[in-house]
Amino acid sequence: MKSKVLAALVATMAVGATCAFAANPFVDVPSDSWAYKSVVELADAGIIQGVDGQYFQGNRNITRYEAAEMVAKAMAHMDKASVEQRALINKLADEYADELNNLGVRVSALENRVGNVKLTGDARVRYRYQDGSKENDNSWDYRVRVRANSQVNDRTKVEFGVSTDNHNFADNGTASNTTQKENADIYVDRANVDYNFGGNNWDLKVGRYNYVLGGDRAYGYNYGDTFDGAQLRYGNDKFAATAGYGKFKEGDVAGVDYNAFAKGTGIAAKYIPDGIEGTKTGYGELEGFFGGGRAAGSAIGVYYNDFSSNDETFGGQADDLWGAYGSLNLGKWNALANYERVSYEKPVSTERGMQDDAAVWIGKLTYGKASFAAPKSWDAWVEYINAQDGAFFGGSTNGWRWGNHMDNIESWGAGVDYTFAKNAMFSVMQSFGTNTKDGSNADPEEQTRAQFVFVF
Repeated sequence: MKSKVLAALVATMAVGATCAFAANPFVDVPSDSWAYKSVVELADAGIIQGVDGQYFQGNRNITRYEAAEMVAKAMAHMDKASVEQRALINKLADEYADELNNLGVRVSALENRVGNVKLTGDARVRYRYQDGSKENDNSWDYRVRVRANSQVNDRTKVEFGVSTDNHNFADNGTASNTTQKENADIYVDRANVDYNFGGNNWDLKVGRYNYVLGGDRAYGYNYGDTFDGAQLRYGNDKFAATAGYGKFKEGDVAGVDYNAFAKGTGIAAKYIPDGIEGTKTGYGELEGFFGGGRAAGSAIGVYYNDFSSNDETFGGQADDLWGAYGSLNLGKWNALANYERVSYEKPVSTERGMQDDAAVWIGKLTYGKASFAAPKSWDAWVEYINAQDGAFFGGSTNGWRWGNHMDNIESWGAGVDYTFAKNAMFSVMQSFGTNTKDGSNADPEEQTRAQFVFVF
């Protein structure tokens, strides 16, 4: 690219400078040149320095690194740019993202550009199988999600997202079929504002967001999905405290329909989750980070949820839940241990009789780290779940298993994730050694899952 072409592009981005009071620093740019005004403005703004401080050399080809250097300097003036100028800076920053990274302008800095709107998403095709399960008729499914993230200013971000949810290929009905249309509904799963303040240590999020019960580092055994609420977080590289309140929007979380149970169905109450979406909870979490900080180090945390009844749960629901986790990062190895105990407002009927609480232990060991941005990166993991009857109350779990491999069970699992191309990952998971804990039911068959995920 010739410098005069780039100068013409970047000229519209020269901000905070007026050539009326700027002197021409280059001896080879005459005052009658078509590029004179733009070159002087760019030099006065500090975006270009020329060659040897005296020559512009407008006909010389420049390298991508030189172009990236100009873009980086233009980015430094973003706060003074107009909307149109920001759009052009953003476009050039995307073009020279790799070179900007090498120059020390990290990708995270690019994503935080004021006025930036970034459209992302993912598409997943998944296969799930368990011998003898009715779910096998719908073994193949897909999901597509789209996200729009906007950096409104240096403190405020806005996120909006839609999802098709999981739509299985066995739905062969016509487009006019009511069930088909309901299954294919697209819904809003993200709509929130995130405000950072107090020296960047305080963060307030309000709206619809992804909530993992236990936080980002925990397993997400009982819930990891769409949530409407407000969350306040204080954090630094050593410590974080989170508090929030809101409603669960997916899955049969924290509730039991005792009305149905009272009608003499003969089915244990905990297996009749009806109308549970909308159950409210207040939650809190304390975390400590060490050996590399919050982003890459190890962590320990404790968390608590207090559940509230909605009209349809008739008060017969999970009352509260507390848990703790530890995540130990040792180079390429990571070890996770997670414990949860749920208490019920009224005793629930389980295979062990009427129980008012239940617990689960989870362990997971991972080697390596598959990254969508790094082709040929991979990881392998093994996990162990030991859950008492009633520990899993029917939520939209963040785990990979079907519900019958989450409750009253002792089971192992293993998997591999492999990034076979940039932004494209293949994963396979398998359970083994699965047994019911009380021995009263036949042991379930093992589960297999494989999936392709593409991000864009």
